Amino acid sequence: MDFHPTEEQAAAAGLAAEIFRDLATHERLAAAGTGSDAELWKALTAAGLAAAVEDIGVLGLVLLLEEQGRFTAQVPYAATCVYGILPIAAHGSAEQRARLLPALGTGEAVATGAFPARGRITAERLRDTPEPLRDTARRGGGAATSGSGGAESARLTGTVPIVPWLREATHVLVPDTERALWLVRTDAPGVQTSAVETTAPWAAGRLTLTGAEAERIGTVPAPGDSASAAGGHDDGSAYAGTLAAARTAFAGLQAGVCAGSLARAVEYTSTREQFGRPLSTNQAVLLRAADAYMDTEAIRVTAYEAAWRIDEGLPAGEHALTAAWWASEAGKRVVHAGQHLHGGMGADLDHPVHRHFLWGRQLDAYLGCGSELLAELGELLAREG
Repeated sequence: MDFHPTEEQAAAAGLAAEIFRDLATHERLAAAGTGSDAELWKALTAAGLAAAVEDIGVLGLVLLLEEQGRFTAQVPYAATCVYGILPIAAHGSAEQRARLLPALGTGEAVATGAFPARGRITAERLRDTPEPLRDTARRGGGAATSGSGGAESARLTGTVPIVPWLREATHVLVPDTERALWLVRTDAPGVQTSAVETTAPWAAGRLTLTGAEAERIGTVPAPGDSASAAGGHDDGSAYAGTLAAARTAFAGLQAGVCAGSLARAVEYTSTREQFGRPLSTNQAVLLRAADAYMDTEAIRVTAYEAAWRIDEGLPAGEHALTAAWWASEAGKRVVHAGQHLHGGMGADLDHPVHRHFLWGRQLDAYLGCGSELLAELGELLAREG
């Protein structure tokens, strides 16, 4: 394993850090509310940091998301990359890539995903792409060829209770009950979205589909084969690959959130004095900060390993689950410690460290509770054993 970034990955991470540092200020984040910062999103996409994900891979994306997490930057960057750019680039047809990727890369389109497949979405397969779907495809940017390039189509029905960034998304990647992936436009007939309040201000929403037209992305393993029996992990399917990349990417985002929270705590305890000396000289403070540092590094290294394996084309389902578990369990410990080390200031809802606390807890909830992830990992390891 080689976790050293390439020159291209390092340059992208450095540019992202500069943009986040300049624009993701506490004042701008507070003004954004539950929506994204349009100027920041435009700066990121204009710099090519969304489109670059195709070239820098999942490890490069994790490095960029770490920088986003340090500043809790309010943009749908992770969602657009892991639920839009990466799955379409990896599993989409040539026509889908030509039609959809340019708009996603420039930020004109925003993607999100109804992952993991917790909602029960059923798909009624259609023999040919209906004309309304072709018209919808044209509105999504790019010229659609006849029959949308022969992509399989379906009408989807069902509900997903919470989808991050749904209220700002133009496209949603939706897995059905067979774990086939379908791309739906949020302005298509039969698609209804409603606001949902979450811990972090991610413009989340409830997705309700009633015969909504969708186009297929990728393939799904046949029922009964070894990949399907393995629960969709490491089977090469679009669903498994997207889920592994998403878990890894959001773990990387959590590593950045934790690093930012810890950095604020270190700065505060180094300058805040009690009884004539800095708080950081107290042994209890030192130990709490050291534990938070070790937890943050564990999140980072497991995310790096999973990302490297994905980029190398190696089985990564269990490694992505491991990264998600560390991000969920250790992540909430770190953001609690960061807030606690601020003492009374940590109870101020307007203090910058509180945003790290909210993001850390939301990522914990989104990735899944630790016991749930461990149970899934144990089942996977038992099958492979």
